[in-house]
Amino acid sequence: MGTVKEGKVAKILIIDDDPRMRRTVSRILAGVGHEVIEARDGLEGVDLFRSNQPDIVITDIIMPGKEGIETILDLRREHPSTTLILAISGGATNPLGSPVPVDYLGLAKGLGADRVLAKPFRSADLLREIDNLLRPGARGTGGPDAQ
Repeated sequence: MGTVKEGKVAKILIIDDDPRMRRTVSRILAGVGHEVIEARDGLEGVDLFRSNQPDIVITDIIMPGKEGIETILDLRREHPSTTLILAISGGATNPLGSPVPVDYLGLAKGLGADRVLAKPFRSADLLREIDNLLRPGARGTGGPDAQ
């Protein structure tokens, strides 16, 4: 598996407040030939997006400062059909002791992420999602029907 073998090398922006997660995702993607840019949060991520114009954005959902949902909304507002977004998160959690879990990945999908991936994930799962995003017709497919 790996998109480079298929001739589809991408510039990928990784936005995650966890430096270990950023490094791990970066190594996986660079290991198959992708160009990788890293951001610590949504504020830095949106700035790096504007200056680097990546093909794909991978964003965590729960982050200090500008979190992933707000980042997805900003990117969709600026580039409604050209940005490919993969949202990653630990899935449903109970924020601040709420008795009702919040499905952050479902929310991200509904607000514009093209694909979602729950943490923890395997390298093969991440590369499969990148391959899916690089397929023709994947652009601008964010919303309720995205996988």
